[in-house]
Amino acid sequence: MSTIKDVTVPDIGDFKNIPVIEILVKPGDSVAADTPLLTLESEKATLEVPAPFAGTVVELLVAVGGTVSEGTRIARIEAAATEQPSQALPVPGDQLIEEPPPAIAASAGSAAEAVPPPNLPALSLEGESAPAHASPSVRQFARELGIEIGLVNGSGPKGRILREDLLGFVKSRSATASEGTGAVGPNLPPWPQVDFAKFGAIERVPLSRLRRISGPNLARNWVTIPHVTNFDEADVTDLEAFRLKINREGAQGDAKVTMLAFLLKAATVSLKAFPEFNASLDGEDLILKRYYHLGFAADTPNGLVVPVIRDANRKGIRDIAREMAVLAEQARQGKLKPTDMQGGCFSISSLGGIGGTGFTPIINAPEVAILGAARARTKPLWDGAQFQPRLSLPLSLSWDHRVLDGAAAGRFLNHLCGLMSDFRRILL
Repeated sequence: MSTIKDVTVPDIGDFKNIPVIEILVKPGDSVAADTPLLTLESEKATLEVPAPFAGTVVELLVAVGGTVSEGTRIARIEAAATEQPSQALPVPGDQLIEEPPPAIAASAGSAAEAVPPPNLPALSLEGESAPAHASPSVRQFARELGIEIGLVNGSGPKGRILREDLLGFVKSRSATASEGTGAVGPNLPPWPQVDFAKFGAIERVPLSRLRRISGPNLARNWVTIPHVTNFDEADVTDLEAFRLKINREGAQGDAKVTMLAFLLKAATVSLKAFPEFNASLDGEDLILKRYYHLGFAADTPNGLVVPVIRDANRKGIRDIAREMAVLAEQARQGKLKPTDMQGGCFSISSLGGIGGTGFTPIINAPEVAILGAARARTKPLWDGAQFQPRLSLPLSLSWDHRVLDGAAAGRFLNHLCGLMSDFRRILL
């Protein structure tokens, strides 16, 4: 015996009306459990929706160009009577396509969860705007850019407004800002147009899709958030010796414990001590969070993303190190799920493996602060009697001056440095 069952879209996070960009099977195909049926293009990743059980595809209920949400019926599959549906979740595709929040050193910064900037006026021109024909994701993108979408001419089928149309609209307004015919943000001169080829040989390489999408979010965060950065150094001589010791003692296959794992744990304790740093600004209210989900910058071939360690306050150093290793590898392979990059309270961007003496990380909106770490170096430090060689870790704390002030930032960073200098304080 066999039975025909409906297949629906499983839990895909907080996304709705996601476009279907590829159908991977056709009626009559035999599929195993977890075989990808179709590909969705969310605002954060390319997602494959798998078959929850084995069987034969009887009918497809969606087409390329349509949109789906959680629970949408997408196919009917004839399954054997003995087949039991699995609880398969969508598996991300090979390429991340959306923002990493700008939580990354110097260029890192877009939030995993983009929100419209507060008090950012929409672009407008004289005259009335026409009704807009655009998808929900494009409308959200327009809100992030501060654009009145009805003023944009669509280049898609039947005049549909595309993301490229929004970016072109912004570019055109920027070019005319100095002429007084419209403006995007400050009254800036147009971007210089240069024929680079006349100076020598050039190669034109398109930006990765991840960088193209994260760019506007980086610009938004930098322009709309009044950044201030405090710098300090933590003496991590004893902590580094302890880190090397536990890595030597670790069992085969254990994830390597890095200095970043200790930073994440110390940051969690500091956020408990200074709850205004574990917050988000919502209009005239400050949302204080009672959970501790910390993001960390992960370098990938397509750009930087910020996976989130959830409930870091409930996890030990080895647990954090193990989860970081898994998420970092998924990021490099382009297999992070949208939910892996959501819900962050505070982010850390570490250049320890690369170098540098300090940098100003861009705040990962809607967070209110971000910590940067450079490479630790041995320095002669005065102990009251003589100079001693000590390992010093440079730290950079960028914070939102609408929410925080220099005194609070100084106390937070001093508290964090104290924990890193003597990790036993974590127990107090």
